[in-house]
Amino acid sequence: MERFEAEDGTRLAYRDEGAGLPLLALAGLTRDGRDFDYLARYLPDGIRLIRLDSRGRGRSDWAPPETYSVAQEAKDALALLDHLGIARAAVIGSSRGGLLGLVIAATARPRLLGLCMNDVGPVVERDGLVRIGSYIGVEPTVPTLEEVADRTQAAMPGFDRVPPLRWQEETVRHYVQLDGHVGLTYDPALRTSFEAAMAQPLPELWPLFDACAGLPLALIRGEASDVLARATAAEMRRRRPDMLFAEVPWRGHIPFLDEPAAISVIVQWLARVQDFDAAAAPAPLAVAPG
Repeated sequence: MERFEAEDGTRLAYRDEGAGLPLLALAGLTRDGRDFDYLARYLPDGIRLIRLDSRGRGRSDWAPPETYSVAQEAKDALALLDHLGIARAAVIGSSRGGLLGLVIAATARPRLLGLCMNDVGPVVERDGLVRIGSYIGVEPTVPTLEEVADRTQAAMPGFDRVPPLRWQEETVRHYVQLDGHVGLTYDPALRTSFEAAMAQPLPELWPLFDACAGLPLALIRGEASDVLARATAAEMRRRRPDMLFAEVPWRGHIPFLDEPAAISVIVQWLARVQDFDAAAAPAPLAVAPG
């Protein structure tokens, strides 16, 4: 795990593994780069996987709650590319991470080689957000990780045919065993920023999606997702008929990304990104390593 400093001095953690096409992996609201552990083993050769722990998550510093915003976190992602001297990268984003990718497409298009969105789109369903908001910043009431694992599936609607070992793996990625109780792997103050955002009308982000015109796109949806509606996915596909798409059976929000349907789409998308990168004009900017 390495670190760099964001523009406001917050120290952010990341992992940089492999060589070749830069693939920036951005995790969900309360998650961190370990979310992509399941996918990493299936990536083809020639991929440089870069995983960011967004501010307040994982091993990154906690920061003022007002900085836990999609706009700031997208800037942090670009700052990481600057730090690594990477002019352009592909982005795979799960849930909130996919929204960061859309913001990057709209605000820094030359930096983006393609976008793969995991169970998120320009319209986010309020019911799903309300469910997520019910547990943000709330420590489990049980004292051990083992007991959390036993209850995890019940707290994850829409998931079926998941081996018990996977729920154990999920538990240690999202909670930490402390002395006599189980703690969180993120700043509980994320709840403050989340509630402030939920107090406003939810924006529709179709202009950001349309800003991806010409870029290789992929979309993965959990069959039982309560965050990405089937109608939203259908409209995304109508606007971008060339977008690769998979609906993963027996999954809610979010698919793990090691399901066969997800892997197939991601591998195809990466091949398109590599072709796009090879055909693209030289990068309009050169970034010196930070």
